[in-house]
Amino acid sequence: MEKTSRVKYKPRKTKEDLSGRIIHVVGYVFISLFAVSCLLPFIMMAAASFEEEKTLVLQGYSLFPRNFSLMAYEAIFVKSDVIFGSFIVTVLLTATGTAIGLFLTAMTAYALQRPDFSRRNAVSLFLYFTTLFSGGLVSFYLLITRYLQLKNSYLAILLPPLLSAWNIFMMKNFIKGSIPHEVSEAAEIDGASPFTTFIKMILPMSKPALATIGLFIGLGYWNEWYNAMLFLDTSVRYRPLQLVLYNLINTASYLKNSLAGQNIEIQNLPTETIKMATAVLATTPIIMAYPFVQKYFVSGITVGAVKG
Repeated sequence: MEKTSRVKYKPRKTKEDLSGRIIHVVGYVFISLFAVSCLLPFIMMAAASFEEEKTLVLQGYSLFPRNFSLMAYEAIFVKSDVIFGSFIVTVLLTATGTAIGLFLTAMTAYALQRPDFSRRNAVSLFLYFTTLFSGGLVSFYLLITRYLQLKNSYLAILLPPLLSAWNIFMMKNFIKGSIPHEVSEAAEIDGASPFTTFIKMILPMSKPALATIGLFIGLGYWNEWYNAMLFLDTSVRYRPLQLVLYNLINTASYLKNSLAGQNIEIQNLPTETIKMATAVLATTPIIMAYPFVQKYFVSGITVGAVKG
């Protein structure tokens, strides 16, 4: 028998395929350039933190330090025990606050999206009202110090940011749009309580929203300094890292301004470079943590934003 030759079919490249590839290439080039433009300021900030103060003031910023110096970091870590203690306190506050805040936010959102919760509209209106009006700083300060007796307590930093109306609504919309209520009904028919259903069914299915809202809550705790300034005085040895760095910058600026009119060499006193160094120390842990939640971030925030 004669062997029949098999000719492989090669689809012809159409103009649509070529144009699609061109669009993809242009899109990737544009996104790459945009990513580099976003990365450049951080690189310049990091380079400035290793620059001599005089060089930075006279010649401005660059991508690489021209006169390498560790003076800014030496000024920050002159009391290394305080810095490391404040860092540990901030990490613990961030981890604890994020975990508790996520649990309370998800539990509140789950209750508000259940059709069998008759008071859900009234509670939602109450939460929304808090986004429009607030009691003000004086009432907030009196509540924390006089009525709750939390002056010089870490609870004054931990408790206020636990719940946010916007986070609750985002979580509610995600659950409502992504997890059918029939899932909860089926679990409860099988004998699970609403709380068991929430723990074993809803939370595992809400990872994108939990990662997104957890990032928001974690950023809030990590960058917290204002409440610490209000409620923690100098008797508290280890205050949040952001407040310690804020006071350090103010001290360096005050010292340089005080010595400006005297016959003292002040060109190399780290004021601008210490700002860059504190920014590097404050942002690096968050940048390192972001890749772990990035894959959930986009899906979590878009689903929570589209559904009503």
